[in-house]
Amino acid sequence: MVETPLISVIITAYNVEKYIRQCIESLLAQTFASIEFILVDDGSTDRSGEICDQYAQQYERIQVIHRPNGGPSAARNAGLAIARGKYIGYVDGDDWIEPEMYQKMYDACEQNGAQMAICSYRQWGEGAEKMNPTGNVLVLSKMEAMELYIMGDKQYHIYNSVWSKLFLRSLIDNLRFQEGHKSEDIMYTTCTLGKVETCVFVDELLYNYRIDRTDSIMNSKLEERRFEDEIPFIREQIAYLKGLGMVDLSEKASYQFYRRLLYYYLDFRKRKMNRAARKIIHFLREEKYKIVQIYRKEYVPMGDRVRMQIALHIPIIYYLLSTLYSRFIIPLKQ
Repeated sequence: MVETPLISVIITAYNVEKYIRQCIESLLAQTFASIEFILVDDGSTDRSGEICDQYAQQYERIQVIHRPNGGPSAARNAGLAIARGKYIGYVDGDDWIEPEMYQKMYDACEQNGAQMAICSYRQWGEGAEKMNPTGNVLVLSKMEAMELYIMGDKQYHIYNSVWSKLFLRSLIDNLRFQEGHKSEDIMYTTCTLGKVETCVFVDELLYNYRIDRTDSIMNSKLEERRFEDEIPFIREQIAYLKGLGMVDLSEKASYQFYRRLLYYYLDFRKRKMNRAARKIIHFLREEKYKIVQIYRKEYVPMGDRVRMQIALHIPIIYYLLSTLYSRFIIPLKQ
C-alpha cells in the first residue's frame, strides 16, 4: 500500500463475529476510492480477529491490529497511531454504513472548507427510533455547531458518538480518547467542535447503528456504570465550554444532563434497577442548588421545571405519572 489515502477508517471489533462481515463488506462497497480500513481486534475471544485477518489477506486496503482487550478508546487510539489519511473516520464492528457515506461527507467538507462532517444515522433493533432526514447539507460555524450539539432542535441533532463523523486529521492530531472509561465520546466530540472553524451536517441516513435492547443482568450493570462514568465527562465538558467563553452553553449543557438523568431514572425504574434509580435521585438532590439556578433560565420549558420538582421531592409519583402519560396520553396523540 504505497499511495497515501485521503481517508482512514478505524473499525473497533470485540466479539462481533455475527456482524463483522456485514460491517467489512459495507466498507469495501464505499464509492470513495482513496480510503484505507484499519480493523482493530480488541482481544476478541470469538472468531472476530480471524475473520478480520481473512479480509486483510484478500484486500490491500485493509490492515489488522490485534491487541489485548482494552476497550473502544484504547482500540481507536491504536488505530489512529498508524492511520495515514487526511481525514479520519470511525466505525463500530457491529454496525454498517451506506455505500456513499464517506464520498458525501468528504465532498461536503472539501466544498465548504469544513474541518468536520457529521451525518444522520438509522437505528436497527428493538425500540429503534424512526428518523426523517431532509437530505440537506448544513454549513455551521463553531458556535452554531456547538449550540446544535448541546441543545439540538426539532429536526437536526449532533450526538456524542464519533462513528457518525469525519474529522480532518489536523483537527485531532493532539487529541486522543481517554482510555478505561465509557462515555469517552463526550469529550472527544466536544473538543473537536471547540476547535473547528466550519462544520458540515449531512442530513442523510448514512450510518446504520445496531441497538442492543436486551434486559440482561449484564446490560443492566453496564447501563448503571455508564451513568456513573458520564458524570465526570459532563463536568469536564462544562468546564471546557466555560474555558472557551461559552458560559451560556455550559449552563445549557448542565440542563441537558439533568434532563437526561430523569430519563435514566425512568428507564432504571422500568427495568427494576431500583438501586441505580435511587443513586440518580441522590445525585440530583446533591445538585439541587445548581438545578434551581439552571431551571430558572428562559430556555427551560415549564413542563421540565415541574417534572424536576416532582422528581426531587416525590420520585415515585414522578415515575407513576410518567408511566401513565406514556401508556395512555401519548397513544391518543398519535
